Amino acid sequence: MSKKQPAKTVVFLNLEPMTNIYITKNDHKKLIKLINEKLPNNDSTRSLLSELKRVEIVEPKKIPANVITMNSLVNFTDVDSGTELEYRLVFPEDADIAQRKISVISPVGCALLGYRVGDIINLKTPSGEKKIKVEKILHQPEAEGNYE
Repeated sequence: MSKKQPAKTVVFLNLEPMTNIYITKNDHKKLIKLINEKLPNNDSTRSLLSELKRVEIVEPKKIPANVITMNSLVNFTDVDSGTELEYRLVFPEDADIAQRKISVISPVGCALLGYRVGDIINLKTPSGEKKIKVEKILHQPEAEGNYE
């Protein structure tokens, strides 16, 4: 007589579904060029490349106004602390924290790209794991007819 084997338990480390993220065709092209020509092969670059592999590429004229694109001015909240922050998402050469311009290759900048108003994003930063919520997009270039 054979013994009945106990059922195996499968544990998932992250139960959150992958959120679709969107990027304009122009931003995608510029970011791939940046990665290939200017950025060092480090964790920040690999994180950005990983995000770019899962995006849905959209023509600039068709990107919804509630999606964070390059040069968008975004209001978001640190979910744990309740702190509200406002930054413009920019290319590395334009980054300037004093002017509230955050680079797309920073952990927060990389995390914001392509997400929408209302999305909650989990990210790793040098100071630990964070959870941020996109509250508003105060300016999105494509919504104003700027498709460059």
